[in-house]
Amino acid sequence: MMPSTTRRLLLGASGALALPRFASAQSDYPSRPIRLVVPFPPGATVDVTARLIAAKAAELLGGNASIVVENLPGAGGNIATQRVARERADGYTLLFTAPNHTVNPSLNPNSGFDPEKDFTPISLVAQIPEILVAPRSAPFTTFQEFVDYARSHPGQLSYSSAGIGTHPHVVTELLLHRLGLQVLHVPYRGAAPALTDTIAGRVQLKLDSYVSSAPHMATGALRVLAIASPQRSPLMPDVPTVSELGLPGFEGILWMGVLAPAGTPPEAVAKLSRAFMGAVRMPEVAQALSTRGVEPVGNTPEEFRAIIARELPQWREVIRAANIRAE
Repeated sequence: MMPSTTRRLLLGASGALALPRFASAQSDYPSRPIRLVVPFPPGATVDVTARLIAAKAAELLGGNASIVVENLPGAGGNIATQRVARERADGYTLLFTAPNHTVNPSLNPNSGFDPEKDFTPISLVAQIPEILVAPRSAPFTTFQEFVDYARSHPGQLSYSSAGIGTHPHVVTELLLHRLGLQVLHVPYRGAAPALTDTIAGRVQLKLDSYVSSAPHMATGALRVLAIASPQRSPLMPDVPTVSELGLPGFEGILWMGVLAPAGTPPEAVAKLSRAFMGAVRMPEVAQALSTRGVEPVGNTPEEFRAIIARELPQWREVIRAANIRAE
């Protein structure tokens, strides 16, 4: 029988020989196509952004790398999120998500995933600041006039959203909570009918994106009251931020970021992070995003993780205070 000491030495040597093979396998990543799952339908802003950035990120990964976008809409993003959470953590399946990732767990405790424990952040790549718009017929023309009118007419104004638990819904409720105002929520089945009724004056407020509101702002059918970003937008330099108007630090940002299943190898995470961060910093990508009202970001995994951790308790409190329940 082989002496135990000799056996341990040989096992150690065997393990040492295995390490280079493991490292080599990781250094070859990616060696096959990467799936990027988008929890929204084709053609939506999030989908268009994902495809634009994914194509450039694949180039930066080098070799014959490719990233294939797969749309898996449904259940407010839960179907896609659950699917990716259960995928093998090898770097070949990623999730391109938005604030539904931090809203849904509080809206539905049985969402089927843990937004922190089940995922490894790659990068928050882009964002769309929400803008507060009102129709031409609204009895106010500025943000302060809106606040004054709502305060003197509690419950008489209404706002539209694309549905219960959507990002504009919870952000508007956060805004009203901070202002101490009572405004009726009118949910629609999608952003398009919500915007149509806002323009028609059937509701008096909506949080929207620049790209969908801009044509109606140009005709005067909509007025923009404020933007919910940390700083003014170069697309609307004369529009003040909500923070400037009396709510310091207020943000309503529809961010878009890439996540991988928890346990994805650190080397794969690092490569992916560099590729996605680099993609949004390409001038042609930044320009293409800006024309759609999308701001390029490209932060680190640690920075993205901190944003998720900060938003979870915020939405939990808003949903509790406003008694928001999933449909």
